[in-house]
Amino acid sequence: MSLPPESRPADTGVIHDIGYRGYTGPRLGRGYAARSLFTQSLRAAYGLGRSGKSKVLPMLVLGVATVPALIIVAVAVVTGVDKLPVDYAQYLSAIGLVVSIFLASQAPVLFSRDLRHHTVPLYFSRPITRTDYVRAKFGAMACAQLLLMLAPLLVLYIGSLLVGLKFGDQTAHFFYGLTAAVLYALVPTSVAVVIAATTPRRGFGVAAIMGYLAVTTAVVGVVVGLSTTTVGFDEPLPTYPQWAALLSPGGLVESLTNELFDLGTGPERMHAPGGLGLLVFTLVAVVMVAGSYRLLLRRYRNV
Repeated sequence: MSLPPESRPADTGVIHDIGYRGYTGPRLGRGYAARSLFTQSLRAAYGLGRSGKSKVLPMLVLGVATVPALIIVAVAVVTGVDKLPVDYAQYLSAIGLVVSIFLASQAPVLFSRDLRHHTVPLYFSRPITRTDYVRAKFGAMACAQLLLMLAPLLVLYIGSLLVGLKFGDQTAHFFYGLTAAVLYALVPTSVAVVIAATTPRRGFGVAAIMGYLAVTTAVVGVVVGLSTTTVGFDEPLPTYPQWAALLSPGGLVESLTNELFDLGTGPERMHAPGGLGLLVFTLVAVVMVAGSYRLLLRRYRNV
């Protein structure tokens, strides 16, 4: 039963001024927010701005990827060789396991942590869009991969020039290696980030990415290895097992690079089989990257 107006208690509520003032400065906008997210994600991939424990694995992987290049250069300086014992693109293929470990361990850092801590909706409450978020995260992981591979390539290139090897020849092969690094930073990364974005559990993401990369690489290696037993040491690998490289992102990039720049010799040389193979391998690489990007956009429409 309500009281009559004259019997109601007086309203004693007050408004306290505790010093908050409206923001009157410049609005940096959506572009600045997206660039900041990209920068922060790239730093996070190497543990920068995080705890010391977070820096151990990325820096260790960077060292493992770069130290062999330093050793190769040191040996070249001492022996006075007229060419490096390993080509730039072949060096990236040789450290493929190290690169895969970095990708498997750091892709969940960029994607799974936001899902686990439910911070993704906070990003979308600001001017940044879902497309901006996916573009920034995808680009940061790809750039982190590229920086990891660029470090040993620069060591080999600078070392070769210090040894006195031909500038034009080394520059051309460095370009081949740089092209391979860009492909490695896009194709395997595109698959890994989709896997990482499907689960908020970082451990599950690491295991799934590493398992996928390891199993597909092993399958391609077995197919190629069994094929080499049917040919001589100096004979090229038959055409049919080369198509198996389409199963593995790393094998696809290695085969595409070798065929594109005519790199590698011997029966174990992986390459896209001829002009048709070069076209098919290129299309598969493009579809893999573009398709993964579209899957990421679809994934974050539901977050």
